[in-house]
Amino acid sequence: MDNISLKALAKINLGLDVTGKREDGYHDVRMIMQSIHLYDRVEIKKTRSPKIRVEVNLYYLPVDENNLVYKAAAIMKERYGIKEGVRITLQKFIPVAAGLGGGSSDAAAVLVGMNRMFKLGLKQEELMKVGAQIGADVPFCVMRGTALAEGIGEKLTALPPMPKCPVLIAKPGVSVSTAEVYQNLKLYDGMKHPDIDGMIEAIQSKDLNGIAAKMENILETVTIPRYPVIKEIKKIMMDNGALNAMMSGSGPSVFGLFREEKDIQAAYEALKASELVKNLYTSEIHHNRR
Repeated sequence: MDNISLKALAKINLGLDVTGKREDGYHDVRMIMQSIHLYDRVEIKKTRSPKIRVEVNLYYLPVDENNLVYKAAAIMKERYGIKEGVRITLQKFIPVAAGLGGGSSDAAAVLVGMNRMFKLGLKQEELMKVGAQIGADVPFCVMRGTALAEGIGEKLTALPPMPKCPVLIAKPGVSVSTAEVYQNLKLYDGMKHPDIDGMIEAIQSKDLNGIAAKMENILETVTIPRYPVIKEIKKIMMDNGALNAMMSGSGPSVFGLFREEKDIQAAYEALKASELVKNLYTSEIHHNRR
């Protein structure tokens, strides 16, 4: 096999809690991760030259080791003694710096693709370990589906698939630094935390209303005061039929869960008319693991 093309799926966080700060500066989290059917396209081709070449459809993205797909390819080459080079063509559709895990998912696709292309025979668990060296969300993006993430996000427990439903994703025209959001998060005694265990029970019961009712993201306490547009987008979704709406990851993207496809249309039109959003997508829950 000389080339391979893969879909790199976006993720949303149905629930996101931060339980403390570690000595190494990272934070301990408990979050429910979910793949959705919004994706980048990653194509990998073998080359005779041993170099890694990255081509991206967005001019402002790096094509060197500062791009996670380059980093993923370099780790695979070094770790498994791959002599050939690769040319990676990345078509970005997932918004950048949006809390949707696009870069992590692109890196995960490179790990999975190179494993198949070079017939390395690596199990998923091994690829997830490699992914943890690249970024905290990469192991989940290798695994996909529905999962509880703990530690810094690398300890994953697969959950049953949540009920399929339409998802609306809206990103305002701002970019958010994940590192800055975590640095500015103030945890204190008596603080209200998301009910992650309740969310897991609702997922196990396939209770879509229960899942929506438990949606909560502790990072909103940092991002929304800085970017009130996030709260406005949430309100428009809720006023137009969303079961609930929440910021994904460190933001600024907001997603809403809906019961029916027809319910999403009013919210889509209202957000489009509001001119508050730069990117607007309809999607759905993605069940398939790798």
